[in-house]
Amino acid sequence: MPLGAARFGLISAVGGSLELIETQTVSGAVAQVDFTSIKESKYDVHLLIWNNILCENDSKRIVMRFFESGTIEDASVYEYANQVLYAGSIFTEVNSTGDTDIRLADNAGNDTGESTNGYVYCYNLGNSSKYSFSTYHSSGANMSSIGWGEFGGGVLPQTSTVDGIRFLIDGNYNITEGTLKLFGVKQWVI
Repeated sequence: MPLGAARFGLISAVGGSLELIETQTVSGAVAQVDFTSIKESKYDVHLLIWNNILCENDSKRIVMRFFESGTIEDASVYEYANQVLYAGSIFTEVNSTGDTDIRLADNAGNDTGESTNGYVYCYNLGNSSKYSFSTYHSSGANMSSIGWGEFGGGVLPQTSTVDGIRFLIDGNYNITEGTLKLFGVKQWVI
């Protein structure tokens, strides 16, 4: 391409597209959903999407943990900050500087119409010299049929090679239904 074309921004860029790594469907009670082949050396950004997640009990939190070099990190080391909005203008902020997981959603239910949906972007998972962090959005309806939305972010504030993601319900409750898809985000190449 001629240099003049580059000056005017006419160079074509490729990237930012999603490449499916794995799909997992839950159709029975499971304690967690693990993604252990996340291609962390290929992607520095991952996207995990969940649809129609139900759990065995009402009003439970959906959370995420990371595997570090094949071992799950479940110590009180995660940090997060979230904003939650309920229909009717109830607004809350939730944060932690030492939890056993990163919060992704509140009020996951177990009845028709109470499913939870959302997505989380994860950054630097395979980079052992950077912290692994995330940003997310989720939504659903609680057992009183009140709609809610939540957004926020979290971090594993230690340098390590994260090579897996665990999706689960806080408090050791089972996931009973739903679909999860993990994507790698392609690098931009100019």
